[in-house]
Amino acid sequence: MEGGNSANLQLQQLPLATAAVSVQPHTDSFSYKENLIGALLAIFGHLVISIALNLQKYSHIRLAGSKDPRAYFKTKTWWCGLFLLVLGELGVFSSYAFAPLSLIVPLSAVSVIASAIIGIIFIKEKWKPKDFLRRYVLSFVGCGLAIVGTYLLITFGPNSHEKMTGENITRHLVSWPFLLYMLVEIIVFCLLLYFYKEKNANYIVVILLLVALLGSMTVVTVKAVAGMIVVSIQGNLQLDYPIFYIMLVCMIATAIFQATFLAQASQLYDSSQIASIGYILSTTAAITAGATFYLDFTGEDVLHICMFALGCLIAFLGVFLITRNRKKSVPFEPYISMDAMPGMQNMHDKGIAVQPDLKASFSYGALENNDNMPEIYTPATLPIVQEQHGSKAVSVPPYRVLEHSKKE
Repeated sequence: MEGGNSANLQLQQLPLATAAVSVQPHTDSFSYKENLIGALLAIFGHLVISIALNLQKYSHIRLAGSKDPRAYFKTKTWWCGLFLLVLGELGVFSSYAFAPLSLIVPLSAVSVIASAIIGIIFIKEKWKPKDFLRRYVLSFVGCGLAIVGTYLLITFGPNSHEKMTGENITRHLVSWPFLLYMLVEIIVFCLLLYFYKEKNANYIVVILLLVALLGSMTVVTVKAVAGMIVVSIQGNLQLDYPIFYIMLVCMIATAIFQATFLAQASQLYDSSQIASIGYILSTTAAITAGATFYLDFTGEDVLHICMFALGCLIAFLGVFLITRNRKKSVPFEPYISMDAMPGMQNMHDKGIAVQPDLKASFSYGALENNDNMPEIYTPATLPIVQEQHGSKAVSVPPYRVLEHSKKE
């Protein structure tokens, strides 16, 4: 009897064991499928965003170079760019719900690659093939390296997946690795903000570090919000958890402050420097935040982690080479600079304006024709009379035109 019972138990446990074994490969393949879906959505979103920004820039340039009195928001090109921008942002936002955070963030290099290619295609200069290759060799090398780095990121990216439910996010939020990371980040952020505001440390690294620290919290909250929305769409409602609204508020607040610091950086430094340094710092901070909050690299072997790090480094180098080859924009001054006048001290080094700012009309020092201005603004002219020899009396004292000799 005992032998028969043991045989029955073994027969009952056999299907369960085989079922467990058959489920595991399906789960792995599904997780890789989710990685691919998230990566494709992120690549699509960044491509569309790059095209949208270039369309809007093209609309501004075309209006500035023509006599069209319309505002930029009344053109079809600008609205088409805005539509594509929203579509691209939705693609990037939804990609966080499928793939790990550490995989999605470095894929923003795709927008830099697309911008470089669009800039080369729509260049409006006459060039010879040799000059073109010599001038844009860094862009070609940078695009190649960024593509190789993107391939390594997708191939060796982390493969950790879990449902973004309210319980899971709350558990990650109160875990000691993330609490320790938040403590360090808050201390570093306060120190950087103190030096930036009180000590006037307007260095590009300081400003972009502030942006990167805020951006790491932005992507963490974006993944939580996007994941909970997807889980709710699938049938398990998560919008009644308070953690969803906490993450939503943090996402909006950090994104607003991040945009504020980026706007301040764009007023002080060139856009190519902001693109390269900001991409490196923001990607590093975001990967660190994803590894501590969502535990992206838990269970990954050393080879995959090393290859993923190599892909990040190659992508960093590619973005640096692409942005290094861009032309620095020279701001146009619609007034005559006093630096060009001999004997005048240069006062632009400290940002002091020598002449009045240009506002509604061109007047003093403007490089424009003022023939159509009213007579009250035109200078008064005095009559010039040639000296006549032999005349005894003149009613009006003439103004003489004296011809100076070279000796004088």
